[in-house]
Amino acid sequence: MIKKLQPIAYPLFFLAMMSMPAFLDPRWLAVATTFIIFTIVALSTDIVLGKGGMFNMGQALFFGLGAYTSAILNAKFGWPLLATLPAAILIPALFGVLLAGPIVHLRGDYLLVTLIGFNIVFIQVLQNNLGGLTGGPNGIFGLDVISLPGMTDSPQLGAFYTALIALLITLLVMFNLDKSKAGRALHYLREDELAASSIGINTRVYKIFAFALGAGIAGMAGTIYANQYSAVSPEAFDFVQSVLFFSIVIVGGSSVPGIFLGVFVMFVLPEIFREFATWRYFIFGFAMIFTMILRPRGIWPATFGKIPRRLIKEGNNGN
Repeated sequence: MIKKLQPIAYPLFFLAMMSMPAFLDPRWLAVATTFIIFTIVALSTDIVLGKGGMFNMGQALFFGLGAYTSAILNAKFGWPLLATLPAAILIPALFGVLLAGPIVHLRGDYLLVTLIGFNIVFIQVLQNNLGGLTGGPNGIFGLDVISLPGMTDSPQLGAFYTALIALLITLLVMFNLDKSKAGRALHYLREDELAASSIGINTRVYKIFAFALGAGIAGMAGTIYANQYSAVSPEAFDFVQSVLFFSIVIVGGSSVPGIFLGVFVMFVLPEIFREFATWRYFIFGFAMIFTMILRPRGIWPATFGKIPRRLIKEGNNGN
């Protein structure tokens, strides 16, 4: 039933999002834009964590690498922000390949700790103003913005719709990945790496592919983030952000609808309770605990690879 509604649900979702600026004040429009950007990064995390089954708690590294690539090319070399987008996708993707190559043989906690280490090193590089390009602890400010037709007088509105376009592109990539040979290989890899290898799947190649694709999408989100704030700074891409994206995938259940709900629970709910200051994280923490107790596989678990109910019934009849 849910799958039958999905072709209608996604167009309705985008129609609702497109009309949302008419009902939001500037603060909540900024929250809505960040919600979209975080959803893109969470989807990129899901490629490695959810689909590939590899513990990835370093996605903020690629998110930040894309943002800083765009910021440096724009502020230091005068590139228009939109023209920096291909570089902001390709450089994190290439870095994902170089990073993943030596470590994809690691499993579980070992891979997780290694990626945390890379994320921490990345932040230290930014804060120490490598080559005089990263701006140190203060970051880079005064970036240009991507101008959409008819929205030159409203940068915040332009940032929202730019993020929405990027989300649409990301969803198209995700849906095509699910139906592709690579998507099936990643699913088998997640379920049982040894079994996947025994049927001829090159697990190393597909692991590196997952890192590269996830890094490229996160890099694109970094450009959109830089466009929203016209600035980048190291604290926006630290280890805590990686934990957030990791938690979103786990809480959401590694499905596209689940990740939308996960971003809402992990990011939007704390914003709703911001007026309660320190109490908002107390409420938020209990919400997470109850979610994982009641829904240990996530709010909306992924169903890729599930045996059709018709075949199960036929098997039972045969017994």
